[in-house]
Amino acid sequence: MTTTWTTARVLRDRNAGLCLTGVVISGFGTSALWLASGVWVKDLTGSDGLAALCMLAMWAPTLAGPLLGTVADRVRRRPLLIGASLLMAMLLLTLCTVGSPGGLWLLYAVLFVYGAAGVVHDAAESALIATAVDHCLLGDFNGLRMTANEGMKLLAPLAGAGLYAAYGGAGVAVLDAVTFLLAALVYAALRVREERPAPPTGSRRGRTAEGARHLWTRPGLRPLVRAGGATMLCAGVGGALVYAVVEHLGHSPAYAGVLYAVQGAGSVIVGLLSGPALRRFGARRFAAYGIAVLAVAVALRAVPDDPLAWVCSAAIGAGLPAVLIATLTAVQRETPAPLLGRVTATANTLVFTPNVLGLAAGAVLVELVDHQLLLAVLGGVLAATAAALLRRPAGPRTVTDGSVTGPPPGPGPV
Repeated sequence: MTTTWTTARVLRDRNAGLCLTGVVISGFGTSALWLASGVWVKDLTGSDGLAALCMLAMWAPTLAGPLLGTVADRVRRRPLLIGASLLMAMLLLTLCTVGSPGGLWLLYAVLFVYGAAGVVHDAAESALIATAVDHCLLGDFNGLRMTANEGMKLLAPLAGAGLYAAYGGAGVAVLDAVTFLLAALVYAALRVREERPAPPTGSRRGRTAEGARHLWTRPGLRPLVRAGGATMLCAGVGGALVYAVVEHLGHSPAYAGVLYAVQGAGSVIVGLLSGPALRRFGARRFAAYGIAVLAVAVALRAVPDDPLAWVCSAAIGAGLPAVLIATLTAVQRETPAPLLGRVTATANTLVFTPNVLGLAAGAVLVELVDHQLLLAVLGGVLAATAAALLRRPAGPRTVTDGSVTGPPPGPGPV
């Protein structure tokens, strides 16, 4: 009942509803292109390696998150989101000319720009949401955002695959371009007053480092970002083991799709519950409890039992997003508006880059070490991460209405 009421509160807030609509629209197009781009390259070249480069092209700009995040702090966020959406719509339409291996350079270039624009977009969107949405609704909003993203991951790849089968990669590119145009219209409809950012001071390197400095000097943020990075590192290694788990269960590799679908359902559910959970437990305990659930589920995946595998997948889907939702909400609440773009982008880099490293490490380790032993070790590391997060001294305390007690956040030392 509480979950239904808080969800209704978010949806009744005009700006929150529009922001959530923009997330759904852009997430649908991104998820569809994510699948189709690799299939497109595979069909044109027959190369698995070249197909994998599509994901690398989209992920690589994340490493430059602290630098790209400064863009979101130099201009007003709403016009930036509108402009970035229109730019990507135009760039995606150029992919209609790709019809042979000789045109793949354009696909990779667009995907790279897509990834860079995504870093800026996420930073600007997070900052805009913190301005446009009531702070007491941020936890609920971020939970619903996670639910919407996971829902798109379940639906959009199917739609993208169907569109690709009917019209090829160009059809998916056009679909994604249309979603960017719709997202631009949604952002244009937001009613929010944004002050013109102050002229930049200091060197570019100093301004870029401010995001990391703020995260490091805030006791309410530093442990969450560390725990998020450690969790995503383990998640990356665990993701590389999924086919070994499926083989141990006695199924074909396609069965991994079933486990991912169940995992997505778990994420949808925890997204709906995260707002009340954040108010009840606070960001640190909510994240720690989620990591603890993840630890148990990852370790139990070593047991070759189908019903247990389904339960573990749902638990992984429920446990993994907790630290991500808690970290994003804490960043939005404890960061002053002029720094929020840089801090968000830096936090995303520190949290999500380990996932890529984990995938690479897992791909090597699964060939050298028994996957059951690896799963047990991952479970132990995650349990230790959860315990360390619970031992951290309390920072600003979140009370029942979602506000933060204690002194108002200000910029970290420069």
